[in-house]
Amino acid sequence: MFDISLFPRYNFARAWSLASENLTSLEIGYVSSVMVTELLSPNVGPHQPPNHLQPSILPSLQRLCLSVDYITDTMVETVSKCLINLTHLDLRDAPIIEPRVTFDLTNSGFQQINQRGKLKHLSLVRSQEFLITYFKRVNDLGILLMADRCSGMESICLGGFCRVTDSGFKTILHSCSTLYKLRVSHGMLLTNLVFLDISATSLSLTHVSLRWCNLLRNQAVISLASNLDLRVLDLRDCRNLGDEALQAISTLHKLKILLLDGSDITDAGLSYLREGVIGSLVSLSIRGCKRLTDKCISALFDPSSKQELQELDLSNLPNLSDNGIFSLAKSRVPILELRMRQCPLIGDTSIMALASMQVDDHRSHGSSLRVLDLYNCGGITSLSFRWLKNPYFPRLRWLGVTGSVNRDMVDALARSRPFLHVACHGEELGTDHWDGLYMHDNEEMDELEQWLLEGGDESDDEEMEEVENNGEMVE
Repeated sequence: MFDISLFPRYNFARAWSLASENLTSLEIGYVSSVMVTELLSPNVGPHQPPNHLQPSILPSLQRLCLSVDYITDTMVETVSKCLINLTHLDLRDAPIIEPRVTFDLTNSGFQQINQRGKLKHLSLVRSQEFLITYFKRVNDLGILLMADRCSGMESICLGGFCRVTDSGFKTILHSCSTLYKLRVSHGMLLTNLVFLDISATSLSLTHVSLRWCNLLRNQAVISLASNLDLRVLDLRDCRNLGDEALQAISTLHKLKILLLDGSDITDAGLSYLREGVIGSLVSLSIRGCKRLTDKCISALFDPSSKQELQELDLSNLPNLSDNGIFSLAKSRVPILELRMRQCPLIGDTSIMALASMQVDDHRSHGSSLRVLDLYNCGGITSLSFRWLKNPYFPRLRWLGVTGSVNRDMVDALARSRPFLHVACHGEELGTDHWDGLYMHDNEEMDELEQWLLEGGDESDDEEMEEVENNGEMVE
C-alpha cells in the first residue's frame, strides 16, 4: 500500500517494472487512465532493435481493480492485450467533465474486453460522484460484439450504460450460461422485458442488483423470483415497485439481503415478507419508502417467531414514530445495526426503549446493537444521552448523531466511552456489508465487562452529569 501521487508520471511505469512476477492481484484507489496505459504497454528495450518488445510486466496478474479518471478505449484495449491471465476486471471512473470521444469508452473499446475469453468477473461503472454523466458511446452493438467471448463469465456489473436497451441486457443473460451475479445501475432503458423469459434459461442467479432502474415494474421481480436460489436482491431506487413485488419476493426462502430503498411498498405489503422470508433475512433496508408507517414494524416482526435479522435500515421514513420503535424493541429481534436517520418523529422514547431491550438470554440492556444511526432525528434531546451512557448499549461501537445539537454532550459521551466511535457530521456508518466496521465477538472486549471490571468510569459519568445539569439550567 502506498500513495500513487508520490510518483511522477514518467517514473510510474518504471517503478512497476520492479514488481514481482508472481503478483496475482492489484488494486489502486485512484490512477489516471494514461498512467495505466503507460504502465502496461510493452516498451522498446535498451540496446534492442525497434521491432523488439519487452515482455509485459505483471504476467501472473489475475485480478485488477482500478479507480480512474476516465475509462477509455485505449486503456481497456491495453489491459485486455497485456494481462493475459486476467480473470477479474473491475474498473470505475468518475469524470469531472463530460468525456470527449478520445477519453471515453465506445463500442470499439467494449469489443476489446475479454479478448482471451478468460474473464470470470467484469465490472464497468461510471460513477456520478462529480458529474451526472453516462457511457453515451456504448449501445447494444457493443454488447453484441462482446457476447461471443463472455460465455464463461460468472459475474457482470454495468453502471451508467444509458444507451443499452433490453436487447443488450437480454444478450448478456442468454450468452452467459454460468452467470450467477448480475448488477446494473442507472439502466435507464432496462424494462420488464429483459426478465420475462428468464425461467427458460439455464441461469441460477444468486445475486441481483438493479439500482436506479426506474422503468422496472412489479412483473420484473415476479419473473426474477423464478431463481429460487437468490440470496441478495438489491432494488434500491426502483420507484415503481410495490406490494406485488413483495409477494413474489416472499417465495425466496434463501434470501439473506433485501434492499428496497425508495420503492412504493406499503405496510400491508411487508406482511408478505413475514409470512415468507423474514425468518431467513440477515439484512433489510426500507429507507425512504414514504408510504410506510409504524404499522410496518408489526407487519414485519412476530415476537413468537425466530428472527435472524442483523441489519435494519428505517431511515428517512417520515411517518415512523416512537411507537414503531417501541414495537421493534418488544419483538426482541437480535439486531446488530439499526439505522433510522432523518426520521423527524423519532425521539427520546425510542432510545429508552432500545436501551431497555433484552435479547435472548443477555441480561445487559440494549445488548445486541453495535451500530445505531440517529442522525437528524427530530425528537432527540439531551435526555437520550443519559441512556447512551454506560452501562446501556455495552456493545455499541458506532453511533451517528447530529453534532450541532448538544455538542458538549456529544464530546463528553465520546470521552466516556473509548470503545465508541461517535459520528456527528452526517456520514454513513458502514455502507459496505463486509467493510470490517467492527471486530468479531471473540476478538473484541465487551464494554460492559470492561466497565464493571474497572468499577465504572466515575469521572466521565460525573462530567456527563455536569453537562446534563448545565443543559437543563439553560433550558
